[in-house]
Amino acid sequence: MHDQSIITSIFFIFAGAAVLSTIALYTRQSLLVAYMFLGLLMGPSLFNLAPDTEEINQIGNIGIIFLLFLLGLNLHPQNLLHALRKTVWVGLASSILFGGIGFIVTYSFGYSFVACLVVACAMMFSSTIIGLKLLPTTILHHQHTGEVMISILLFQDIIAVIALLLLHSAGKAGISWLDIIKILAGFPALVIAGFLIERYVLQPLFLKFDRIQEYVFLVAVGWCLSMAEIGKYIGLSDEIGAFIAGVVLAASPIALFISESLKPLRDFFLVLFFFSIGANFDLSVLPKVWVPSLIIAGLMLTLKPVVFAFLLKNTKEKSQVAWEVGVRLGQVSEFSLLVAYIAAANQLIEINASYLIQTVTLLTFIASSYITVIKYPTPMAISDRMRSN
Repeated sequence: MHDQSIITSIFFIFAGAAVLSTIALYTRQSLLVAYMFLGLLMGPSLFNLAPDTEEINQIGNIGIIFLLFLLGLNLHPQNLLHALRKTVWVGLASSILFGGIGFIVTYSFGYSFVACLVVACAMMFSSTIIGLKLLPTTILHHQHTGEVMISILLFQDIIAVIALLLLHSAGKAGISWLDIIKILAGFPALVIAGFLIERYVLQPLFLKFDRIQEYVFLVAVGWCLSMAEIGKYIGLSDEIGAFIAGVVLAASPIALFISESLKPLRDFFLVLFFFSIGANFDLSVLPKVWVPSLIIAGLMLTLKPVVFAFLLKNTKEKSQVAWEVGVRLGQVSEFSLLVAYIAAANQLIEINASYLIQTVTLLTFIASSYITVIKYPTPMAISDRMRSN
């Protein structure tokens, strides 16, 4: 920030986020939308209260590291295999179809082939954060609905992690076959090393000092960031390293405590990350992308519920559950923003393609949240009858 300290900037961000989050909750919107809108207001495009967002952007990236670490913590190997057996065809068929829609629309508007592929990749996913945040936990019916949703989202998360790995690798200038071999060998090597360290170092330490919660918290954060740095050093990425760090701890008895204790830290940095997305959004580019953005967003909001309902009913799910899951997964994902961010940072796509993905994501976040709270019970439903925590 030119004439203000990082502390002053964080003060403006979190004070503003508190105000806009209150408005978002009253209007039944996702808090992610509030964070991005705040960034837009404070960014260079409007009031220019945070003219230089580079520092905030770098700090916010830590939120993505913790996001992928916590995602890995929730991927217990046995649960993962069970979920994959149940929804692999639903997840695969829907991802191919939604990706194809994104590719066709962007290709018809003259985007480059690589940009069309990146947009297609971004359209494959639904939002884990919005899907689960709007799902009641006290209604018996929604326990099964939640299981179905989570199994689909887990499959999509695996695709997303693979996509991030490929994007990071493809973005390297002058990448050679030696670099590719190093990356392909580095991934399983890091996984094996992670499991060995967890088994012979972390597990004994956790068993001995598990009552000292501060120690467990510090070791978990250190483990996450260490694996992130190692992943980056061997040619993968810090996000992939953090994801592996979470997966190897998923079977640990202390994984649940680690997951719960790190969520506030993750949320702190994610506020900064989504703020930086809004602050970096150039409104002058919007006229160039609003037509394809509206078309893709409309197709996603219309077809995602139909496609998921059709595929789930073919797996013998009840029609009511199938339709509800489809509506709740009717948006694009926060992972789509990450795909756009990494692809643009690695200069794989033009800036217009990145803004197109961001615009589609924001539009579907807003519309899908409204549709869900109108049609189904949520913790922030419009009527008391449909509100449940």
